[in-house]
Amino acid sequence: MSTFEQRIEALIIPVTDVDVARDFYVGLGWRLDVTPPGVVQLTPPGSATSVQFGAGITPAAPGSSTAYLVVEDIVTAREALVAAGAPVTDYFHRTAEGFTPGLDPERRTYSTRATFTDPDNNTWILQEITTRLPGR
Repeated sequence: MSTFEQRIEALIIPVTDVDVARDFYVGLGWRLDVTPPGVVQLTPPGSATSVQFGAGITPAAPGSSTAYLVVEDIVTAREALVAAGAPVTDYFHRTAEGFTPGLDPERRTYSTRATFTDPDNNTWILQEITTRLPGR
């Protein structure tokens, strides 16, 4: 099989109320894109991937989606999201024993996280990545 480029352009998230969801994500600073009628598409600042939602575009139950939102500085990102009204959890980080409360003491890339949910309880895992693994 030959290798060819493949990119994730958009993820569909299930929502109950399209207007409420649109307003929530716009309030976070996500760009409202031009789409066909019945589809709302928003793109987080700096992202090449968008999210879409709309009436009847997925059979998934509202609140059943989980995705990562990667940031370079989780402290700044968390503060901005909280200021925008997002219900962001406290920081936690991965250790050999599992997840532990607080920022990673060394602020190692891929280690510190927090989560927040949209109005339908779709979950976003905020993850701090300061240096990508080789090949990314």
